Amino acid sequence: MSPKPSKTASEQLQAIAAWPLQMFFRLLDIPLRGIQKMGGIGSMPYVFLLPNLAFFGMFVIIPLFINFGFSLTGGTNLFLQDRVYVGGEQYSFLFKCENYMVSATCQEDRFWKGIFNTAIFVLFQVTFLVIFSLITAIILNRKIRARGFFRAVFFFPVLLSPVVVALIWKWILLRDGILNAFLVSLGLDKILFFVSPEWAMFWAVFVSIWAHMGFYTLILLAGLQAIPPDLYEAAEMDGTSKERVFWRITLPLLWPNMLVVIVLALIKGVQIFDEVYVLTGGGPGTATQFIVQYIYNTGFTNQVQNFGLASASSVVLGVVLFVLTMLQLAATRRRNNG
Repeated sequence: MSPKPSKTASEQLQAIAAWPLQMFFRLLDIPLRGIQKMGGIGSMPYVFLLPNLAFFGMFVIIPLFINFGFSLTGGTNLFLQDRVYVGGEQYSFLFKCENYMVSATCQEDRFWKGIFNTAIFVLFQVTFLVIFSLITAIILNRKIRARGFFRAVFFFPVLLSPVVVALIWKWILLRDGILNAFLVSLGLDKILFFVSPEWAMFWAVFVSIWAHMGFYTLILLAGLQAIPPDLYEAAEMDGTSKERVFWRITLPLLWPNMLVVIVLALIKGVQIFDEVYVLTGGGPGTATQFIVQYIYNTGFTNQVQNFGLASASSVVLGVVLFVLTMLQLAATRRRNNG
């Protein structure tokens, strides 16, 4: 019987380095085995989920209830126990309007101005975001040169912080920025992009699309790659036009992914804040002040901080996001079942 070969120096170092971790898992195994004996094997998933549920409850569920409690109070005191209970007055104040379609007729016109601005932003941003993402995904799904490079290029903005994205584009769009310098070099006049409400909204939509399009393109690209190639080959043999192939094969089979993209883009669009806040500050005036910025200003930056009104506004926003999330779950469930 031949003797066992001795361990090398590197193997011995690895064993020494792994020893504390092995001891930790052995000690951890003792209480886990006890819990398994008392509750059975079926209780173990809940044991491993308990730490995550504890953090989720501490930092999500409890703050939600505290926020709802603030929405039922008034005054300027910070602590909930020092505030005055007013019931649904904050909600009544938000929804007191002569004409809901005209923000100026509402008692809290800034809230409704934020809603209208958000609605306009979401309408244009989601529409063009889905269209551009679909076109980009179709192009990147074809056999083109440097396809991997272009996929990485389109996804790269998603990796950047929204604040960094906004600062980059603000540097480009300032009065003495790169874009105006280019216009002047062509003999044109400078454009004050952040002074005109139309230009400010346009660039808010454009920058948001530029920053997030890569993520949705990736979802649609995955859906395109899941379509069986045999369908396209059969359509080509039948002499079907490319337009008909798109409307009859590609779009119907891609629709589950499209629905997920639309719902996710809606949720993200309603929550827009950071990049637009850094880019335009909500201006000029309130032209690009969206609902999340209204909540932030009401609760934190105004001279009189109205925590109750800000909390009530966030509850209304939360209900809208909850509905959109339910739509996303329904779309995902339908996709999995279909």
